[in-house]
Amino acid sequence: MTKINFLKLKHFIPKQNNTIINTCNNSVHCKRSIALLSNSYQRRDSVEVQAERKSNLFVPPSSPINENDLNKVQNFIDKTKKLFVLTGAGLSTESGIPDYRSEGVGLYARSNSRPMQYKTFLQSAERRRQYWARNFVGWMRYKSFVPNTSHMALSVWEKRGKIDWLATQNVDGLHLKAGSERVTELHGSLHRVNCLSCNNVTDRNIFQEKLLKLNPDFITKQGAMGPDGDTLLSEDEMKNFDVPECEVCGGILKPNIVFFGDNVEKTIVGYLMNQVEKADGILCAGSSLEVYSGYRFALAAKKWNKPIAIINIGPTRADHLATLKIEAKLGDILPELSV
Repeated sequence: MTKINFLKLKHFIPKQNNTIINTCNNSVHCKRSIALLSNSYQRRDSVEVQAERKSNLFVPPSSPINENDLNKVQNFIDKTKKLFVLTGAGLSTESGIPDYRSEGVGLYARSNSRPMQYKTFLQSAERRRQYWARNFVGWMRYKSFVPNTSHMALSVWEKRGKIDWLATQNVDGLHLKAGSERVTELHGSLHRVNCLSCNNVTDRNIFQEKLLKLNPDFITKQGAMGPDGDTLLSEDEMKNFDVPECEVCGGILKPNIVFFGDNVEKTIVGYLMNQVEKADGILCAGSSLEVYSGYRFALAAKKWNKPIAIINIGPTRADHLATLKIEAKLGDILPELSV
């Protein structure tokens, strides 16, 4: 497996190779490749992460997919030659990463904790320190999460020419780990750290080493994992944590993600709108589309009379726009489809 350099993966066309997926010649071989690649990741997985994956701890309950619904999705895929895919947190819950909104199992349902707001991060050095303390504790666990069979299936679809472009609201990098290349990380990636003053970019693993040097005696029990890689800690546990400044200019360091209250860059939005316009079908997978940054593409697709398929457990903001809506686990559908 080619090591991914997350510093070089910007917004549009990240490059890496995946020789296993490139061997797919038919649906049977594709499914074998998906399983083979998934197994190779699981062998490197930590015991803790494997347990979370197997338990589907963060996947809300749903009915098993029936053959009729599976055939509907297959027909939608068959009729689409240039597919635009939008994925959300529901895709990665089956890898063991929690989301915010899933009924009963999302962060909002499990705790009173709420995500960092962009304005708060900018204005409060104390809140930045708390954020990085939580992220420091959670990072080694978060970066060990691996693609599931749905990530693998979408990578196969791309290699087979079915997916023209994929945009993800997720910041976990799992599409890239799965070998997808035609990807836009709509909300950025936790694998990079940016300086807000000079825009210098640091690999998150290197930043972890810097945090460790500044906080060699910082030891705390791993709390519940948050959707964005942080872990829940008490204020007392975080009070002595030190955060470095940018080594180039002394500026504020921020994860390369779009916090709540921030905006996606206009150039990225414009690029993806062009991809939606070129596509002849839209698949929204694992997103409630509550956040406008993703919902806007469903609105655009409807305006341009593009068929829209939504696969998500629970209602979405765009259900009224959908040509097809299926409620089921993505892992029960996407790996089963032929392209």
